[in-house]
Amino acid sequence: MSVLVLALAVSAACCLGFGFVLQQAAAQRAPLGDFLSPRLLLDLVRVPTWLGGIALMVAGMVLGALALGRGEVSLVEPLLATNLLFALALSRRRTRQPLGRQGWTGLSLLAGGVTAFIVAGEPRGGTAVTDPLRHWLIIGVMVGLALLLTTYAKRSRLSAGPVLLALAAGLLYGVQDALTRVSGERFADGGFTELLTGWQPYSVLVIGVTGLVLVQSAFETAPLRMSLPALTAAQPLAGIACGVGFLGDRLHTDTGALAWEAAGLAAIVAGIVLLGLHPAMPRGTAPHEQVPDLQPR
Repeated sequence: MSVLVLALAVSAACCLGFGFVLQQAAAQRAPLGDFLSPRLLLDLVRVPTWLGGIALMVAGMVLGALALGRGEVSLVEPLLATNLLFALALSRRRTRQPLGRQGWTGLSLLAGGVTAFIVAGEPRGGTAVTDPLRHWLIIGVMVGLALLLTTYAKRSRLSAGPVLLALAAGLLYGVQDALTRVSGERFADGGFTELLTGWQPYSVLVIGVTGLVLVQSAFETAPLRMSLPALTAAQPLAGIACGVGFLGDRLHTDTGALAWEAAGLAAIVAGIVLLGLHPAMPRGTAPHEQVPDLQPR
């Protein structure tokens, strides 16, 4: 594994984790009438804390794109999942909660899972699948699942809704990472002309804005501990599926390697859940009526 890819991916995870905490601190005070509406972004753009969180997220996405340009999606995605460690670090600094047994267990599972998956699978590049049907099938499944989750989230708005929205956003962000990789390859092959004549960069933009609305709606209606674990768990799974499915990423497929890869992914998800439910994570949302500056005008 390239040290540069490792540094870029972990730096991206740091920016993303800090950014998510700042975004949720602002989004929890937004009007509930903006739920799943682009108007939510117009309200939040007036909040300095949220803008700071978005700036960190954009920086994380740029660093992640650079990592994806130099490493396989199946390698970068598990590393990006460590953003929860940085989110917990910032939240813990605010709440002054000790890590305790739950925190250390979650940290060990997440770090051990990432290590086990990368060491056992040894993600490496291969020949990308040229059949467009394969591309659209995998992307269609991910987007379709995201739409289905969003539909159910509307019906269970304040119960399971935030978790479903975060899962949907994670699936979309995993697809976005894969298409970012493709866009980078097109730019490397032919510059801006080659890049802008493909559909991938425009899809990255549309998916990014859609995912942002879903994430902020999840942050708005529930504490971070309900939404961030689902988001963090779904993104690498979707990204790895795209990487192996049509980007040509290769993993070891012998029985022993597959067992360790599956165990690593399971440990990553378990660690994410434990860390996301840690008492240091923000517990509840603020009363919306107490923040008049975010009410629609």
